[in-house]
Amino acid sequence: MKSLRYNVMAAFAVAQLTFVPASAQDAWHRGGDSLVYVDRDTTKYVCDGNNQNFSRYDKRIHYYRKGWASLIPTQHVLQFCGNMGLVSVGIGWDYGKRRQWETHLLVGFVPKYESDYAKMTFTLKQNFIPWSRYMDHGWTFEPLQCGVYFNTIFGHDFWVKQPVRYAGGYYPFSTRIRPNIFVGQRITKMVPHSRRKYVKSVSFFYELSANDIGIMKFGYNWKAGFWDVFGLSLGLKAQLL
Repeated sequence: MKSLRYNVMAAFAVAQLTFVPASAQDAWHRGGDSLVYVDRDTTKYVCDGNNQNFSRYDKRIHYYRKGWASLIPTQHVLQFCGNMGLVSVGIGWDYGKRRQWETHLLVGFVPKYESDYAKMTFTLKQNFIPWSRYMDHGWTFEPLQCGVYFNTIFGHDFWVKQPVRYAGGYYPFSTRIRPNIFVGQRITKMVPHSRRKYVKSVSFFYELSANDIGIMKFGYNWKAGFWDVFGLSLGLKAQLL
C-alpha cells in the first residue's frame, strides 16, 4: 500500500513538472533528493540598496548566512622559522575597514635534531598593517607589519605549570607556551583580473620576532647578542578573496 502511494505521489510530481512552462522549469534545480526553487530565495536581495520590504525572516537568514560566510578563510600562509617551527602552514582571515587586521592559525613542524623525536607546534597569530603604498604594475609595499602571536609545542616533555619536582621559581616561564612580538615588512603582487584562477594576490614578508625568554636574556644580560634575542622568519601569503 505504501509503495502504491509513493508511486502515485511521484507520478503527480512528474506531471506537475511536465506542464510547468520551460522558463519556470529552468528556475528549479536538484540538490540531493530535494527540489529548491532558487528564484523564491528573496534573501539574496536583502540590503542591495533598493526599497523593497523584506520580512524579518528574510533579514535574519541573510545575516545568518553572512555570519557563517565570514568564517571562510581568505588567506593561505607559509612561514619558515619564527619561533614556531622550521616550517609552518596555515590559514588566515583579513578584516577591518582597510583590511588592516589579520588573524592566522598555523601548524608547524620541528625536526628532532638532537632530541628523541620530532615535534608539532600550533600558533595563533594576530597581525596589524597600519598602511600600505601602491607602486606601479600591481605591486604594493607594506613598510610596517607588527603584531603578537602565541605558540605551543606538543610533547610530554613540555608543561604549562612547573612540575612539583622543581623548586619554586626554578623555571619562571612555561615551557609549552611562548608569547612573541614581531615587526616586519612585506611586498605584494596583485594578480591581474584576466589571469586570476585561485588567488587574488601573493605577498612575501619577513619578520623579526622575540619571545619572553629572549627578552629575559636581554634584561639579565645587556651583552646578549642581537640574534640571542631576535629571530628572523620568512614567509609567503596567498590572498584568496
